[in-house]
Amino acid sequence: MTSRIDGEESDNERSIVSDLERRIADTGSMLASTLSRVIEQIPGYPNGPQTLARLLGINKVLTSRILKALRSRDSIAVMHHIPGPEPLRRFLRHAGRHGAGADVIDPAIKVVDQFDTLIRQETGDRASLNAIISAWLPEARRDFELRRKQAAFRAMSELKGVLAQTNLATVILHPSEGGDRIDIVWIIGQLGLQRLRPGATIKLATRRITEDGDAPRVPLNLEGKPIKTLNDARLESFSTSSNAAISVDSVNDVIHYTLKNGSFGRASTVDIVLAEVNLAEMPRYVPKELNRKGYVFAEVNIPSRLLLFDVLVHEDIYPGADPQLLIYDTAFNGVADINDPSRDIDRMEFLEVIQSLGTGSAKCRNTNVPHYVELLQSVFSHLQWNDPEFRGYRCAIDFPVYGTQVVMAFVPPPPPGGHPEG
Repeated sequence: MTSRIDGEESDNERSIVSDLERRIADTGSMLASTLSRVIEQIPGYPNGPQTLARLLGINKVLTSRILKALRSRDSIAVMHHIPGPEPLRRFLRHAGRHGAGADVIDPAIKVVDQFDTLIRQETGDRASLNAIISAWLPEARRDFELRRKQAAFRAMSELKGVLAQTNLATVILHPSEGGDRIDIVWIIGQLGLQRLRPGATIKLATRRITEDGDAPRVPLNLEGKPIKTLNDARLESFSTSSNAAISVDSVNDVIHYTLKNGSFGRASTVDIVLAEVNLAEMPRYVPKELNRKGYVFAEVNIPSRLLLFDVLVHEDIYPGADPQLLIYDTAFNGVADINDPSRDIDRMEFLEVIQSLGTGSAKCRNTNVPHYVELLQSVFSHLQWNDPEFRGYRCAIDFPVYGTQVVMAFVPPPPPGGHPEG
């Protein structure tokens, strides 16, 4: 086994990446230059995809992609939008038959051949090249992520045999009665939940990451009674079916809600909304020297078209602090304790953001959750909490990746008077 110095390897990697970026940019610049000269020689100098497609007798999608690439001012953006080598060769053959001379066609063919060689030698295929480009171009990154997340959603929903239109994960944080801890209310919703094939299992869960000395979880419903059956937790007014049989099981600090086998296909579609009240669930204050964050998270354990993750924080909780967004891969090490540095390796980088919603439930309206404001107001009313005292944060993710953990983390204040947390 040979040893290595991480800094040296990092410098070498940076050099390789920089060289590849330069060659990709140079190829994009040459493609833009040579293809533009080809189009300029076509009689009528068409500048619209439909006209160009009609003149050359080719597909409008192809001409649209070419013209979009040529309108890009950045050479990396050209490489993101430009079609692959074979479609470009087809375009050049048709252009040569309709007025473009060999003086512009031949140089363009040579550049397309270089483009082909770049793909084969450096990435293997066009999809892999797009993955590399996405690291340098935000526009490409958004498109790349969305397309791959859509594909992953389709695959996992078919493999799992279940999907949801909206995965609702709403957390409400309120000072506990003793003042030194935080009460947490979970509103868990699976809207448009559908079993795609018979026998598929549907499971929802809530959990906390415990520390030594933490008392066992005893989730309550909005009436303050322990949750023993589904009916104890289900919010009937916001669920479309009260007939779905769901078991409630507690395993350590995880509460599992499992939808029993029943109908499947479109007829099985239901909306299920549950609420859990967890009193004194986590510390409100943390000594600064411990360097620990307070956090809540949503798990993507059902393939969903949308994750709507909202956190409503009482004005006395984490004053002046906005949350940080962290996303973890849970496939290997399970759900992450974000205060464990060893889990940093499981962090995933996506172009997702946290949106500040302002104060009060009226600011939380969302068209994907019918009667969402009424739902929140109903919870506040049951608990006799003052709605306008809560500020909201939202992370909305289209096609969230199955098996990820989406975290909002806050820096907690130190204990009043500087005394250690008990």
